[in-house]
Amino acid sequence: MLSLSDYKEKIEKAKVYEILEPTNLDLVNNLSERYSNNIYLKREDLQKVFSFKIRGAFNKIASLTKEEREKGIVTASAGNHAQGVAFSGTYFSCNTCIVMPKTTPLIKIKAVKKLGATVVLEGDSFQESEAHARNLAEEKGFSFVHPYDDEEVIAGQGTIGKEILDQLSDIDAIFVPIGGGGIAAGIGAYVKSVNPSIKIIGVEPIEAASMHDSLIAKERIKLDWVGNFADGVAVKQVGVETFRVCQQVVDSVVLIHTDEICSAIKDGFEDTRVLLEPAGALAIAGAKKYIKLKKVENKNFVVIASGANVNFSRLSHVSERAQLGEKKEVILQVELGEKAGELQRFCQNLENHSISEFNYRYSDSKEAHIFVGISIENQSDKISLLSHLDECGVKYEDLTNSEMAKVHVRHLIGGKAPSLENERIVRFEFPERPGALMNFLEHLNSKWNITLFHYRSHGSDRGRVLIGLDVCNSDDLEFQEFLEELNYNYWDETQNIACKTFL
Repeated sequence: MLSLSDYKEKIEKAKVYEILEPTNLDLVNNLSERYSNNIYLKREDLQKVFSFKIRGAFNKIASLTKEEREKGIVTASAGNHAQGVAFSGTYFSCNTCIVMPKTTPLIKIKAVKKLGATVVLEGDSFQESEAHARNLAEEKGFSFVHPYDDEEVIAGQGTIGKEILDQLSDIDAIFVPIGGGGIAAGIGAYVKSVNPSIKIIGVEPIEAASMHDSLIAKERIKLDWVGNFADGVAVKQVGVETFRVCQQVVDSVVLIHTDEICSAIKDGFEDTRVLLEPAGALAIAGAKKYIKLKKVENKNFVVIASGANVNFSRLSHVSERAQLGEKKEVILQVELGEKAGELQRFCQNLENHSISEFNYRYSDSKEAHIFVGISIENQSDKISLLSHLDECGVKYEDLTNSEMAKVHVRHLIGGKAPSLENERIVRFEFPERPGALMNFLEHLNSKWNITLFHYRSHGSDRGRVLIGLDVCNSDDLEFQEFLEELNYNYWDETQNIACKTFL
């Protein structure tokens, strides 16, 4: 069991510089000015495979014997580690087999194949892919290269920490994305060995908070489900060794929502003109949130820009949600009297705020409902706007935080048929991959009539379906059992105010 000083020595002897050069540590002006701190990006997006993962992969494969390499190498990865292994395999002239989740972005699959590796798609999560890769290692005698839970891999990632300290002497905190924990363990082990006063702050998606929950519980927690938007950190359970090290070196973990990640991708682009992948921008989102929560100024923060392998088709989702992540838009359901001039008066009450989206649905002869997106400057501006609407007697519901409203209702303004007295509205999410919608429909084969169906997929991590079913009250228990047996993530939205008004 290695101590932190042992890791420091191993990191200093790591073999990554046989093929790599240190990456830039750049002060980013826009973020620094907006957040009143000096924010430096460690540009791992500029690596040979556009990700830091090549460091650990190469260091591990370099540590194998020639005989071990000749038998072949297998690994499991959502993409970036896979590219690092494939690149290293080519360098050492050994065969590599990569097991990837079926949800892996196509850009990463193509990149791995281009580097000469064999790709096997298996499972919806890293854990399922890893199990298959280990079986292949046992059956065929391959050397298994773990993407994070390995001392040599951790040491390879730890060279980032050494470079950071060589490049900048005065550092208050380093923000590190956490998936399985390899990069956090490596950077943390080196930095804490040299300067324990520097904080190591991990950043995780709130839908994949495996390290956060494990550190609180003081034992490795296995999550039942993880969101795959930031696929590079979508890990249900952190590694044994990475958890042991992170317990010693990680000072805290910041949890981030998808909208905040999208906003961070936009921030990264505006400062670097590079489109970071969701996991690559995670640490930026964490730094922004930490600064706001702690209200700190004039500090030196280093942020790891960990990768830039993003599917172009995912950008529409990123753009749509970035505005919400920056809290620059408020979504309202507004009730207006159904008479001449009401809509004009409502627009006048907005006090020069721009309308970003507008949907109208006739309700009856007495009232109308509108679904409206309104651009705002910040949260104080939102509070001021809503207070003004209250003073003007405008009846509204704030739907800004309603996932159903953001994903479905804004694209689907209709109306319920008068004969549907027992309609149930349910929202489903499932891992997105070719054939996923057909698979969902096959499982949905139920005795209840479908009254509404809305499906959205535009390069995001999950397929999203809003469905209406005609279910009489006497079938309530059977319907609930049916939902559970489907084994998909679901939310009953029947009583959602947006659903009751617009659908």
